[in-house]
Amino acid sequence: MSALPILFAAESQPDLPLHEQLTRTLRRAILAGHLPLDSRLPATRVLAQDLQVSRSTVELAFSRLEAEGYLRRQVGVGSFVAIAAQPSKPRPRKTAAGLSQRGQLIVAAGSCRDATTPFTAFTAGQPDPTAFPRELWGKLTQQRWKKDGERLMRYGDSQGLPELREAIAGYLAQSRGVACDAAQILVLTSSQQALQLIAQLLIDPNDTVWLEEPGYLGARNAMRSAGAKIIPVPVDHDGINTDLSSTLLPPKLIYTTPSHQYPLGVTMSLPRRMALLEQANQHNAWIIEDDYDSEFSYDQRPLPALQGLDQHGRVIYVGTFSKVLFPSLRIAYLVLPPDLMPAFANARAAFDGHTPQLAQAVTADFMTQGHFAAHIRQMRLLYRSRRDLLVDCLQPLASVIRPVNVNGGLQFAVEIEAERESQWTAAGQAQGLALRPLSQFYYDKVEKNGWLLGYAALSNIQISTAVDTLKKCLRSVDSV
Repeated sequence: MSALPILFAAESQPDLPLHEQLTRTLRRAILAGHLPLDSRLPATRVLAQDLQVSRSTVELAFSRLEAEGYLRRQVGVGSFVAIAAQPSKPRPRKTAAGLSQRGQLIVAAGSCRDATTPFTAFTAGQPDPTAFPRELWGKLTQQRWKKDGERLMRYGDSQGLPELREAIAGYLAQSRGVACDAAQILVLTSSQQALQLIAQLLIDPNDTVWLEEPGYLGARNAMRSAGAKIIPVPVDHDGINTDLSSTLLPPKLIYTTPSHQYPLGVTMSLPRRMALLEQANQHNAWIIEDDYDSEFSYDQRPLPALQGLDQHGRVIYVGTFSKVLFPSLRIAYLVLPPDLMPAFANARAAFDGHTPQLAQAVTADFMTQGHFAAHIRQMRLLYRSRRDLLVDCLQPLASVIRPVNVNGGLQFAVEIEAERESQWTAAGQAQGLALRPLSQFYYDKVEKNGWLLGYAALSNIQISTAVDTLKKCLRSVDSV
């Protein structure tokens, strides 16, 4: 109702009595759906003060609307909207001008939208929110709010809350071998924002970017939106194939997921890592190391981060809490070479200021008090058991569905025959299965067909049921 004084003034008709003007304003708001069924109107005294009219004027309008059936009134309780209107669709308005060339590039590049229904069977990249310690998180939030609420309500440092940056730097040094300190950490809202920021600051139109083939669509979209010339580099059993570099245009930037290649799950070998670093140094190129879910390695210890092997300051490390904690936390981070930090911090401030401070503070407490490491250990065991179950359930289909690189992560890829991918995908999706084709991740020629199957957010019963549904779908297609 805060907008009512403005609406009342906008619809003012001096030739009508004030109570009639107010009656028409309220009637139109109800019929347009701006005042939905059962919404409560202000008391006549309060509304009269807001509108700077007499209380009797408001009373006349309310009484008229009650008689017409728009309001119901109860003494001592209040006045409420009595009808549920069906709002009409607004008429489209013509735009005054078109998009800029940069805007057209961003739109054309597309977006990478995550699923909002994590319990749809096989949705990839989703942690299990039911396994997160919500009560503990709520307790930490209350403690922080009580202790530092006034400070955390203010604008914050665009680089990120100092205590969170300290916690991230300590964690990365111990668990990932990243060589950094808090001054190199830039806290953001998502890894996608990190990629867009990198693309806008380091890429000019027609600059060459090497991307893994197949690879993460969000990285492709970010680079395309900056006007980059994309060179897809095939992934083999050792990761992005640097042996082909002599046949490719020199890169300005290289994007890679070395710890757990997305979507195929390959771990980049140490010789391949060293070769990639050497090529980046030779070409004076940047490497984006997207380490999106390295916490979940089940059958072997993960290799240290590429960034920790870098001797020339060529690697920009991207990390996120969306997979290891929960997606709506909206906290990710960059580890930048020191010389890049001033420009990136300024650009981050220009784009959207800073990440909400309370969320940063609670995340810092969650890490420094030992809860983060304990949560990772528990989730690693839980997700590994679900991985094992999905592999076992798929075993009867081994002749037609072949899991590949199942050593870690929240999902793994499976290969199927190329001629079956589209039909089987359509059949499974019709039964509510989130079957995402591997062919979607290729920029050029499709080399592997299959699906990316997520399991981390599914219970054991949901995994078994989903595989049974998949079996029925395959039989129904093959029997036609």
